[in-house]
Amino acid sequence: MVNRHRGEVEAVLDGRPYRLCLTLGALAELEDAFGASDMLALAERFEAGRLGARDAIRIIAAGLRGGGNELDEAQVARMQADGGAAGFVEIVVALLTATFGAAKPIAEDRTPGKSAGEAAD
Repeated sequence: MVNRHRGEVEAVLDGRPYRLCLTLGALAELEDAFGASDMLALAERFEAGRLGARDAIRIIAAGLRGGGNELDEAQVARMQADGGAAGFVEIVVALLTATFGAAKPIAEDRTPGKSAGEAAD
């Protein structure tokens, strides 16, 4: 059973449930892997929403290790998730949200002088 208050998520990979958590050590791994100077730079990179398959492998592998599973990136790259690529994206999003919190909502309309959600003429 996962503890959401500790930033843990559960993911089913290769038909088996795993606990994932981006611990401080896992975040340090990701800082190195992505060349980020600190956790804020790492969070900003993820917030941009542009992650490749290699990025997903790194994030999931770090989360698996943080959750107590001794799996390397090569092993993760061979795993399958329900839903294919979309399933992996869901795992990454759940893990990053559990770690960094939900992103700020994007305003529907950014017309100067209008508040968020107020339609432009």
